[in-house]
Amino acid sequence: MNCPKCNCSYSVKSGKINGRQRYKCKGCGCNYTVEIKSTAKPKSQKKQALHLYLEGLGFRSIGIILGVSNVSVLNWIRDFGKKVQELHSDSQKIEMAEVDEMYSYISSKKLLLDMDCC
Repeated sequence: MNCPKCNCSYSVKSGKINGRQRYKCKGCGCNYTVEIKSTAKPKSQKKQALHLYLEGLGFRSIGIILGVSNVSVLNWIRDFGKKVQELHSDSQKIEMAEVDEMYSYISSKKLLLDMDCC
């Protein structure tokens, strides 16, 4: 591990703080601790969070169910939203659309039902 200030590789242990090992750089005298890297959550958990959000649950509820922070859930949902927006902007304009016959069929049935009531 290198010093974050001078990038020197020569350091010695210099006690503990909050249960984490502290180091002192011999090059510049800087005291530092090694950062704990966060563990990435699996994609399946993120997809489950999106599914629960689409079902109507709140961020806090989803966080409690999945055992993660509600802020993490919020960030996952925002990331999904950005990806969807990028896909949507790539889509092309629709020039022609076909109208289904079902609309005219249903509307004619409504007219017949309305006439039967009178």
